[in-house]
Amino acid sequence: MNDDSDAVWSRREIESPCVKICVIQPEARICTGCYRTIEEIGLWSRFSPEERRRIMDDLPTRESQLGGRKGGRAARRAAARARASGQTD
Repeated sequence: MNDDSDAVWSRREIESPCVKICVIQPEARICTGCYRTIEEIGLWSRFSPEERRRIMDDLPTRESQLGGRKGGRAARRAAARARASGQTD
């Protein structure tokens, strides 16, 4: 086999912070998985490598904009039990 065959299978992927947890937080309009804005996600493939790197460098500072989880099903059940027993939140 020819050593040049590796070139056929090599791909230049666009660098991305995507972790395949794609949930947009409605108020901040930021993905809870990668912390990009909805606009950045839509334009990602059009950005230059330098623009993508600048955004990726900023992503860790965005986590605080999302706020904490509200607790999901377990919190709703606990609240329902507290109401049923006469306690308040």
